[in-house]
Parts: sequence; structure tokens; C-alpha cells
Amino acid sequence: MTQPIDLYYWPTPNGKKISIFLEEAGLPYNIVPVNIGEGDQFDPQFLEISPNNKMPAIIDPEGPDGEPISLFESGAILVYLADKTGRFLPQAVRDRYEVMQWLMFQMAHVGPMLGQAHHFRKYSPEEVPYAIERYTDEAARLYGVMDGRFSEAEYVAGGEYTIADMAIYPWLVSHEDQGQSMDDFPDLKRWFEQIGERPAVQRGMQVGAELRQSLNRDMDDETRETLFGNRRPSKG
Repeated sequence: MTQPIDLYYWPTPNGKKISIFLEEAGLPYNIVPVNIGEGDQFDPQFLEISPNNKMPAIIDPEGPDGEPISLFESGAILVYLADKTGRFLPQAVRDRYEVMQWLMFQMAHVGPMLGQAHHFRKYSPEEVPYAIERYTDEAARLYGVMDGRFSEAEYVAGGEYTIADMAIYPWLVSHEDQGQSMDDFPDLKRWFEQIGERPAVQRGMQVGAELRQSLNRDMDDETRETLFGNRRPSKG
């Protein structure tokens, strides 16, 4: 019997990438909440798993050599889980790198830039017009890149649903908070709606929803500093 994977998690786009994969693959898992509003990400035990004090992270008790393995960084976790299950990442070299380049596109551009747009439009304690314009425009550019891709491909890496789609989708759910309308990007909208109809995606997106609601209710100055400040991890 397969032992459950421990998923160190908070319901953010990066966390939801992993819950979506686990639901899609039908892998058993346990949620270990990492309350980023209360500073759980700085706990010394968590830092042993994720030294950059970011979630998600996983511990798989049945690693590649039969021994436990821990991993941080959502992109690396997706690749690992895809290799573990033999699903959602092609083995053919050319097809595999088609997926990998779009996964890196999400990691290097979609996540950071859309995250900044979201931050300065919604969470910044003061309005910074330059930052709002800068990141909203960059978000629009990236949406345009994806819209162009989906004008020629059903899924982001071609004709097959992969970890690259799982990585991108959660970041686009809050498109309005990023200053974007899906109606401006019809081919992207087609893909977005198609992915959102998948039952496993819906289940993965709902994991820990009640945790996020409590964070939104409790967004005081201390919580804001914990989330967005420059606190350095303790060496324990």
C-alpha cells in the first residue's frame, strides 16, 4: 500500500499546483498546514525541508531508492511527482523539453510578475502608481504570450495536458486582481475554462480553502509584515 505524501501547504497558487497534481494522479497525501500569516514558514523544522522558508514542500516516505525524500520548490516537486507516477510529463526527449520550457516560463515569469501585480494592486499598504502600472502591463504582456500559444495548441505544451498546465492555471484564477480580463484573451480563456472544468483541478483548488479565508480576515499590520517583510530565517 502506498504511503501518503506529506504536503506542507498553504492555499496559494504555488501550493495549489501540488494539490492539483496529487488529485489528478490519485496519490494519497496528508496536508501539513504552513500558516504563512503566523510565520510557520520560519519554524526551524520546516526550514530543514525548505531552507528558503517558502511553501509548498513535500516529504515522500517512498522516495526513488525506497527511502524518504524531501523536496521544496513547486516546479521541482511537480517534475518529481511526474517522474514518480509516469504521468503528465512525456518521456520522449523533445516532448519532455516542450513541457519543461513552459514550466520554466511559469516559474520565472508568470508567478513572479503576476504575484507582483497582485501585491501592488491589492496588498500594498500604500498606492505605488509606478509599480501598479509596471506589473499590470507586464501581466498583460504575459497573458498575451499565453493567448498566442493557445491560438495554436490545445494545452500549453501541445496536445497533451501536463504539469505545465497545472503550474500556470492557479496563477490565473485571480486575473481580475491582476488587472486583467479574460475576455481580452479569447484563446487563453478557452484553455482556462477547459482546465477549470476538470474535477481533479476543482478538488485541488479547494484544498485548504478555509485556511485562506481565516488569513484574509486577519490581515493586520503584523500579519502583513510576516507575509511581505524582509524577515530572515532563524538558524535555530
